[in-house]
Amino acid sequence: MIKRMFDLVASGFGLVLVGPLLLGVAAWIKLDSRGAVFFRQVRVGRGGQPFRIFKFRTMVVDAERKGMQITVGDRDPRVTRAGYHLRRLKMDELPQLINVFLGDMSFVGPRPEVPRYVELYSTRQRGVLSVRPGITDPASIAFRDENELLAKESDPERAYIETIMPKKLEMNLEYQKRATFASDLLLIWRTVSKIVVS
Repeated sequence: MIKRMFDLVASGFGLVLVGPLLLGVAAWIKLDSRGAVFFRQVRVGRGGQPFRIFKFRTMVVDAERKGMQITVGDRDPRVTRAGYHLRRLKMDELPQLINVFLGDMSFVGPRPEVPRYVELYSTRQRGVLSVRPGITDPASIAFRDENELLAKESDPERAYIETIMPKKLEMNLEYQKRATFASDLLLIWRTVSKIVVS
């Protein structure tokens, strides 16, 4: 209950606070490339329920039909000029404050995956679906350079499914065992610090 109240109040305050920034980014996206401002993709949430995540669009229209569902390398050709900078600064994630406010997500929780990859979860791994997905989690910090790691692989998607995804799931399952409101606040602070430093 405390966590949900924090999510509701903080996301509402955050949306008001960064509202002008969101409008500015939206205008930049529209001027930079053809397509919608938001990228709405189906992800799997708490209890296995699907929902549509809000993200600023950083790729060309129909990018998923032109490649994998993961982004590989620093200069994926599907990423727009504005999208490159938004991704580098993690600003493409800001609209997820809407998902937090609506209750689809929390500030802290396992990053929500697309249904295709969730279908590959083992029974143990599906334990991450027992909590609300989040904007950040321990794996987000540990694998901040995930795109660059995958760019070095001959088969990036296979490397993600067989190596990176299991490690991320294990990290989140371990965090769930000891998570507290205080540890969530610390994780939020670590995430913001990483973004500012980078």
